[in-house]
Amino acid sequence: MNTLRTRRVRTERLTQQITDLRDEGEAVVFVHGNVSSSVFWHTTLPTLPAAYRPLAVDLRGFGGTDPLPVDATRGLRDYADDLAALLDALGIERAHLVGWSMGGGVVMQYLRDHPGAVRSLTLVSPVSPYGFGGTHGADGTLNSPDGAGSGGGTANPDFVRLLAEGDRGEDTPVSPRSVLAGCYVKPPLRPEHEDAYVEAMLSTRTGDAHYPGDSTPSEAWPGFAPGGRGVLNCLAPTHFRVDDLHLVDPKPPVLWIRGEDDVIVSDTSLFDLAHLGAIGAVPGWPGTPAQPMLAQTRHVLDRYAAAGGTVREVAVADAGHAVHIERPEEFGKALIEVLSA
Repeated sequence: MNTLRTRRVRTERLTQQITDLRDEGEAVVFVHGNVSSSVFWHTTLPTLPAAYRPLAVDLRGFGGTDPLPVDATRGLRDYADDLAALLDALGIERAHLVGWSMGGGVVMQYLRDHPGAVRSLTLVSPVSPYGFGGTHGADGTLNSPDGAGSGGGTANPDFVRLLAEGDRGEDTPVSPRSVLAGCYVKPPLRPEHEDAYVEAMLSTRTGDAHYPGDSTPSEAWPGFAPGGRGVLNCLAPTHFRVDDLHLVDPKPPVLWIRGEDDVIVSDTSLFDLAHLGAIGAVPGWPGTPAQPMLAQTRHVLDRYAAAGGTVREVAVADAGHAVHIERPEEFGKALIEVLSA
């Protein structure tokens, strides 16, 4: 049975929308990234062999899941706890977890909280274990104690406005469609299901409790620090930090797969204000170093491996942020290898 089915599942925390194919096999749970939904996994789900039970979930505030507010002071725990409630409602005790971008952070947090429930962990272009923005060095040192340069204030206000307005065009480089074509994938690729992906992006709830979240003033450049609500603040280094994965027991095998030309999660990310300041795109840059996102992830995973875990890093040439969409055969091969490890 390879026909996708979408349904809503009531849990003890909220009602969540999932897409799956069957009820048998080892569960493989796919978690999407920011400004997207489970639709970004729809082409992946049918490729898994019958031995597996693939399902993709919409996180709160995205797709068809209840738009409950996000308490960013808990980092990504709202999402990770929602995932635990979903698996409990479905009667799934152990699962393979696959997380893309922000979803990579969600599954890292889930592993930190429920190591015995994870069969394997696949990180697809994941957010750094030290959050997004506001840090430097492989060990995630804060640029400012208040996390200045990260959180809700980093979002482009025109992108947020067009997202809220449901813009489906590409008359501006900050429209959702333009960001998909220019940043989610590596140009000149245009995804086969581009219209569906744009609709998925437009399902993102906006506002202080959702995307991008609120912010607070800061005396440090660029003048703002994370607030306590909403999506981008979940990812702020003052709220999200999972650099102690080497302490979990047991240690499931980990696959880290990414596109070599990713411009979102990168050591020179076009979404990191410090890097944008360095190239003159944000004024007043005082020399704040860019966040070495890849080096930080590698640092944490190297510690995991040194403590007895198994880690494989796969860098896919000529691919961007959505490597599972851009290079499905290479992605699928690597995924099956870790699922069967």
